[in-house]
Amino acid sequence: MGKRHEAIGIKQAIRFEWMQKAANLLLAGLDAKTIRQELHEFLADRKGNGSEGERSDQTRTFVVNNLMKIWVSPDPELIPFRDASLAFLRENPSMALAVHWGMISAVYPFWFNVARQTGRLLALQDQVTQTQIINRLKEQYGDRQTVSRYARFVIRSFVAWGALKDSEAKGCYEKATPVNIAEPNLAILMFESALLATPEAKGALGLLLNNPAFFPFQLPVMTGDFVSQRSDRIDVVRYGLDDELLKLKGN
Repeated sequence: MGKRHEAIGIKQAIRFEWMQKAANLLLAGLDAKTIRQELHEFLADRKGNGSEGERSDQTRTFVVNNLMKIWVSPDPELIPFRDASLAFLRENPSMALAVHWGMISAVYPFWFNVARQTGRLLALQDQVTQTQIINRLKEQYGDRQTVSRYARFVIRSFVAWGALKDSEAKGCYEKATPVNIAEPNLAILMFESALLATPEAKGALGLLLNNPAFFPFQLPVMTGDFVSQRSDRIDVVRYGLDDELLKLKGN
């Protein structure tokens, strides 16, 4: 696990429609080399803020590399999760937002951690500022300049995905209406993404159900038994009277 959890990795805003494009190219059965070329062409005049205009080769390459790593060629330990996510997306295209959120969280735990700190703050207050989120991230990653710079790209991505709304004050955000996740198999994929984004690869079911990193979503309540019956990649361990711990198999 290690390296993936320490890396920041996201150096540009990543828009939802770009994630869709990468996944659709993969669903169309294209090979990695062709997908990379298609993404370069697609992003040639699309900027992270949603406007059209020439991008430098460097910034475009950063984003293409991110999209390739998320959907097309993730780390080997993430491929079973990627395949399951892709299969779900093929059958349920209307639920793409949550599928992409889970996928980017697993590949880039930095995204998951920015979301977690954002969700924690939003549980305490109606609005959250960029500065508050970044201060909390510095406690986790250290006071590196790269943390504040790249966290801004992730926060802007949240706004572009519709998970956060800009408020009237600059650098201040409000929560959007959460998306209801009624499909249990999708919720289980999201639990798995959280376990993959966590270095220990385990977590209490109650805490996963209410994980602040899933602030844009409303997850259904379910039991550990139900999760273990539906997933062949997650083990359920009971401790105490009614506490259940989910962990990734093989960890």
